Amino acid sequence: MLKYIVRRLILAIPVLLGVSILAFMIISAAPGDFLDAYRLNPSISRDQIKVLENQFGLDQNVFVQYFKWLGNVLTGNFGYSFSYRIPVFELVWRRLGATLLLSISTLIFTWGIGIPLGIYSALHQYSPSDQAFSFLAFIGISIPNFFFALLWLFMAAKTGWFPIGGIISQNFNDMNVMGKIGDYLWHVVGPMVTLGTSGLAGLMRQMRGQLLDQLRQDYVLFARAKGMPEKNVIYKHAVRNAINPIVTMFGYALSGLLGGAVLTETVFGWPGMGRLVIEALNAQDLFLVMATLLLSAVLLVIGNLLADLLLAWVDPRIRYRLS
Repeated sequence: MLKYIVRRLILAIPVLLGVSILAFMIISAAPGDFLDAYRLNPSISRDQIKVLENQFGLDQNVFVQYFKWLGNVLTGNFGYSFSYRIPVFELVWRRLGATLLLSISTLIFTWGIGIPLGIYSALHQYSPSDQAFSFLAFIGISIPNFFFALLWLFMAAKTGWFPIGGIISQNFNDMNVMGKIGDYLWHVVGPMVTLGTSGLAGLMRQMRGQLLDQLRQDYVLFARAKGMPEKNVIYKHAVRNAINPIVTMFGYALSGLLGGAVLTETVFGWPGMGRLVIEALNAQDLFLVMATLLLSAVLLVIGNLLADLLLAWVDPRIRYRLS
């Protein structure tokens, strides 16, 4: 198993390298750069612009810029943010905690509810509860995240049950430890539900379909004919086989949360990586955009590795091949 993990990590290096090259070339090919606003300012001379271009390396060839950036990244230096005037690593590190809180909460919300609901619906096929859950799932899949976010903010503003933005309350520093934890959780509910609703709905439908398909297989009929308890037939055999294809989606879900968080964090004013991406793109902050894209690629690689390890844990056949 350890050899497999090491091999996957080694294979991830060319993937991350290719992503960084493609992303850097696409961003560099976009018209203009961070200094466009300075060029339009009549009070800033051309000599001053040239000094700034030299300072940020914007006067060099795009390939020189890339390899210089790559060399710095390999030493742990992700560059300097043009717009925030601080090192990119420091800026990303500040925002990473908020994004991880939102992403982990959303994963727990999506998988912790979607999988059990899918199992329940499959075991009660065509019942009123199954039809109700299916109806709600289709609504969850159909409604865009931004529209659901606006509905949530409207509800929060009218009822006062939840905050309408931010990550902490104004009196956060006056709270004790448990109060601070509760305040974090209170603020994360809105972004978490908004970001996870469509994923929960899709996961529930997929789990329902996979389990219904497994329950029609001959091995289930054979296990029941042998007199095996129904719970063992369902949870020890059918559910474990049904969940295999869904586990492989975990890797995409982990990185997809970062992409989906862009809009959600912007609407809710959540100070995370998604909101940082929008700010970096608007400011044409090259090094900051590259750091966020590289982080997303790393999350995809880690997510796929975790999905494979989870699949090996669930399916003994996969575990045998990996060992």
